[in-house]
Amino acid sequence: RLSPDKCEIWAGCQFQTGDQAAAAAAVGLKPEQVTINTLAAGGTFGRRATPDSDYISEVASIAKATGGKYPVRLIWTREDDITGGRYRPLNYHRITAGLGKDGKVAYGQRIVGQSILIGTPFESVLVKNGIDPTATGGSAAEQYDLEHARVSWTPAKVGVPVLWWRSVEHTHMAYSKEVMIDELAQAAGEDPVAFRLKLLGKHPRHAGALKLAAEKAGWDNPFPKEKGRGRGVAVHESFGSVVAQVAEVTVSGNKITVDRVVCAVDCGIAVTPDVVKAQMQSGIGYGLSAALYGKITLTDGHVDQTNFHQYQVLRINDMPRAVEVHIVPSRNPPSGVGEPGVPPIAPAVANAVRAATGTRLHTLPFDLAAARRAKA
Repeated sequence: RLSPDKCEIWAGCQFQTGDQAAAAAAVGLKPEQVTINTLAAGGTFGRRATPDSDYISEVASIAKATGGKYPVRLIWTREDDITGGRYRPLNYHRITAGLGKDGKVAYGQRIVGQSILIGTPFESVLVKNGIDPTATGGSAAEQYDLEHARVSWTPAKVGVPVLWWRSVEHTHMAYSKEVMIDELAQAAGEDPVAFRLKLLGKHPRHAGALKLAAEKAGWDNPFPKEKGRGRGVAVHESFGSVVAQVAEVTVSGNKITVDRVVCAVDCGIAVTPDVVKAQMQSGIGYGLSAALYGKITLTDGHVDQTNFHQYQVLRINDMPRAVEVHIVPSRNPPSGVGEPGVPPIAPAVANAVRAATGTRLHTLPFDLAAARRAKA
């Protein structure tokens, strides 16, 4: 709503200060003349924290074009949102690791990927020495006891707009880390949980969450030796919380069905346990949707997917038949729960698929058929 000396906006926002400035610039007012009413209007998962405040600028510009005669409501179609939104950054990881006879691990990781921050107004505040902190957090060097570790990152300009995504860099960092740790366990001929615990002596919270998830999943009990069945594990820290997940899968042809997920979370003192459990469940569903289906492709610079007939999302019948969440007792201050449930699920499922089929999945979203062709 626009008047000669005031602009008032009602919207779901994550970056109100920037949105206020953008709206003011669009209508020719001072920022203090713009009021933003933040609505609890659905989840955003980072999409509304845009450096250019695109949808706010758009609705403000429309209001200005009407001369302020009418209140303006802007609603993007799903086609607008899928083809004109921001995407998860594209990343490529190359990891080499050595396993000594004494069990010590040397680990090298090179990442080439898109930066969320470089080239935006956020760069001057958040980027230090050319490193985007939202690109490399959560590496194995931070979360395991490694004898030697080196992680490097090179920004790549791809030309596709990217932005935050629920759990930001931890989705691809957890995936690459936990799949590689599983490969090291396999090379060592050791149980994946026991192998991880040997590398978590200096990380008691990781070890505690992993032990709890393994216990509740019945990890020490023999898993049914049925064709196409397998289970995998992953553990990761993000936003101050540690989450371990065990996934059980059934693979039929190239179709992956996740049957059960057992999750343990150490988020400090759980002030509202039901909220913690709900966030873990939603994070698991969110991460599974991306890992199984979340593919965006482009042809001649245009996004191919426009709606749910081309961009599949997880439905209720795709959810595991059982999702169990257990909270690690803690006296530490509360830490994040909105995002940490997402990162471990993709590697846990990928490791379960390897256990079921012998084929490693090294890409997101999963493409088991392509992985099998590459293996052949």
